[in-house]
Amino acid sequence: MKLYYTPGACSLAVHIACREAGLAPRLVRVDLATRRTESGEDFDQINPRGYVPVLELDDGSRHTEAAALLQWLGESHNLLPAHGAPARMEALEWLTFIATELHKGFGPLFNPAIDAATRETTIAKLLRRFGTVERHLASRDWLAGDSFTVVDIYAFTILGWGQFFKMDLSPFPRVLGYLQRIAQRPAVFAALQAEGLVPA
Repeated sequence: MKLYYTPGACSLAVHIACREAGLAPRLVRVDLATRRTESGEDFDQINPRGYVPVLELDDGSRHTEAAALLQWLGESHNLLPAHGAPARMEALEWLTFIATELHKGFGPLFNPAIDAATRETTIAKLLRRFGTVERHLASRDWLAGDSFTVVDIYAFTILGWGQFFKMDLSPFPRVLGYLQRIAQRPAVFAALQAEGLVPA
């Protein structure tokens, strides 16, 4: 198994999920600015969509889209609630919310040419979404069901971008505590170290 990733990008969620599942994919770093892998391969030939993650299985097949990969890993490695359980629907709702309202919501902020008004509007909308997570965590430790799942892995990765973009997250103490709790998990810390996001 091979994981094409960019440090701190949404591919981090798939990286963490692999480690939580006890898998050790070979990591291939991608420079999205030059469209090249660390060995000089043309990344657009690997994923014509042009972004990470790409998970290459042992049969050579390549698969994309963070939410889909997380669902697949969750189903195959007991990191999602069981089919038919009420928490399963909750998990799918949260995966979709994170993908569409949070993950894509951050998109404009990655554009270095973003104007101040668009940046302000984008952040304001994202902070409302952070509020949704904050309220949900008022009575529980995890987003879906009673245990840690790929939903929490995805949330950890995307919500963490708030700190990267220096957003004021002080109104969300539960979210901040949630992120700190997840960051202390051995598999999560190992993935962060492997991507150079925390000191080795």
